[in-house]
Amino acid sequence: MEFPKDLKYTKEHEWVRISGETAEVGVTEFAVEQLGDIVHVDLPEVGDDFDAGSAFGTIESTKTVSDLYLPVKAKITEINKAISDAPETIQEAPYKTWIVKVTGSDLANSDQLLTPEDYEKFISEQS
Repeated sequence: MEFPKDLKYTKEHEWVRISGETAEVGVTEFAVEQLGDIVHVDLPEVGDDFDAGSAFGTIESTKTVSDLYLPVKAKITEINKAISDAPETIQEAPYKTWIVKVTGSDLANSDQLLTPEDYEKFISEQS
């Protein structure tokens, strides 16, 4: 299993790629393995504001429907419309397929975000 070093992670199994006051958010390889075949992603609207820890959408697989959470207070600036038509692309490349892009003033300093090493340890403790 991969844990790319340029990402931060959440205990809810989202990844965050931060660039200044903007970030891309997706789901981890671990989440994809747990979900199975992804068949639908429910996305928010551009301009929607979310508090840290709030669900911003859902991801549906043949097994279950799971909420997607934002680890920081942020505004949706872009949604990945391509995954609406082809949600399986998340399975094929989970760390290259972002779900939403957000802006927030304190993205890099969120207490909710884990380093790759901390996330790997968290995953191993869950097994």
